[in-house]
Amino acid sequence: MEKFEKLSGIAAPMPLVNIDTDMIIPKAFLKTIKRSGLGVNLFDEMRYERDGSEKPDFVLNQPQYRQASILVAGDNFGCGSSREHAPWALKDFGIQAIISTSFADIFFNNCFKNGILPIVLPQDQVDVLMKDAEKGANARIEIDLENQTITASDGESFSFEVDEFKKHCLLNGLDDIGLTMEKAASIDLFEAKSGAERPWV
Repeated sequence: MEKFEKLSGIAAPMPLVNIDTDMIIPKAFLKTIKRSGLGVNLFDEMRYERDGSEKPDFVLNQPQYRQASILVAGDNFGCGSSREHAPWALKDFGIQAIISTSFADIFFNNCFKNGILPIVLPQDQVDVLMKDAEKGANARIEIDLENQTITASDGESFSFEVDEFKKHCLLNGLDDIGLTMEKAASIDLFEAKSGAERPWV
């Protein structure tokens, strides 16, 4: 997993509330167990017509937001079923951070495990960032995870809270496998000792 330290990127405004995981990645695309390749189907039903052509009004289809790496979203983002494909699809598209007033718990935790930073802010601060995002590609939002700050394009800054353990994992690029591998030396020592004490196992 890539380290997340600082991010300066285009933010796409998605003020719709209750965006659930089926909207993020419809169930038709859950057959794969690969984390890559799902970005093209992100927000599939909102993003494409039935004939496969793009809906020009959808925010991520607009030229100024095609390279967005941040979403400023409405309340209760990621609700619905607990599919991990949702953060996989967001990450594969290029989304590295999501800002909202609240997230569904399972989705929130899955984001951290897949290198995405979900940030919870009060409604008035989300409103400021939403308005900033509506300026398009010329307005870049900066996120500093180490100092836990978000800076809008006009320089206005907000602080955010993040769990220390989750912060540590993102800063060091540690997913569940990476966390296990941090203990590789201790695991090897235990296995060697156990093998010597119980050679019949």
